[in-house]
Amino acid sequence: MKTIAQQLNVTDFPFVIKNKDGNEIYWEDSKRNWFKSEYDSNGNLIYYEDSKGQIVDNRPKGCEGTIVDIKGKKYKLTELT
Repeated sequence: MKTIAQQLNVTDFPFVIKNKDGNEIYWEDSKRNWFKSEYDSNGNLIYYEDSKGQIVDNRPKGCEGTIVDIKGKKYKLTELT
């Protein structure tokens, strides 16, 4: 699988992509080492993955199983398939 820099034929390293807030969301060097990351709306790192296989995932999970109260009646949320 090609890295982003390879797909874009980048030759100037390190290759960096930042989001609108200035956070690095992708970084790659000339040896094909890379990392990508995601940030929440408060600028907190919520996801990280690198070329060595390290993954840290603190993204919010779905709402399945959450109990909600609507007009005094409790409902458990389920995922539609």
